[in-house]
Amino acid sequence: MRQGPGWQLFDHDPSTATWAAAALEPACAATADPELRARWLDCDGTWFVGVDALPNAPDGSIAGTSLAGTVIDHLCPLPPLHPAQLSVTYPGYPRPRRGEGEAAFRYRLRRDAAHVDGVTRHGPDRRRCATEPHAFILGLPLTLCDPGASPLVVWEGSHEIMRKALAARFAGVPETERPDVDVTEVYQAARRHCFETCRRVEITARPGEAILLHRLLLHGVAPWRDGAKAPPEGRMIAYFRPQLPGGISDWLSSEN
Repeated sequence: MRQGPGWQLFDHDPSTATWAAAALEPACAATADPELRARWLDCDGTWFVGVDALPNAPDGSIAGTSLAGTVIDHLCPLPPLHPAQLSVTYPGYPRPRRGEGEAAFRYRLRRDAAHVDGVTRHGPDRRRCATEPHAFILGLPLTLCDPGASPLVVWEGSHEIMRKALAARFAGVPETERPDVDVTEVYQAARRHCFETCRRVEITARPGEAILLHRLLLHGVAPWRDGAKAPPEGRMIAYFRPQLPGGISDWLSSEN
């Protein structure tokens, strides 16, 4: 197992590989579905965003195959799981996303569109609020690709910088009001601090391996490098991000 502050890459596990093989066909069906393509194929056809696109059961099983392996043992007991996101990139990623301005596209190119999951944009001014407090981020690769095929990028230790900054912003705010608190400036300042002080690491994995990220870890997707090879299905990863029942208080807890 490889790991660093805020992330772990679990070694190949036969049970996880069996699940990934079972998930590949329905995943390919999802990326070919006209309605899902109209909704989720973006960046001029170089990124299938695929939120809730994999038709797995709440226990993670798919096509009669259980979600299992060392990483699942590590996370047990698993909370009920949403349909996984299918994040699929293709050669040429990135191109500008729909509605993405020049500055935002530069950020995608230069900073891998780095973000913390659950800190979402709202309203015409695209202000940020913490609306989706996840328990963890679990990535399960479904295709075998070259390392340069838009690897996942993380900033090691950034979860602690984000935790400290956001906890200070929410101090004294009742739990019920926290999802409406504007965290834009605090989040952006913390993100800049992460870029200045945290090590950027590219993580590549193959089917049967598993990527586990701390829920507050700053992460993104690198551009597709010239000459990087991938199957026709693209660089495909299924992501699970179940939400915490305890809300933002649990999300910011240093105990998990």
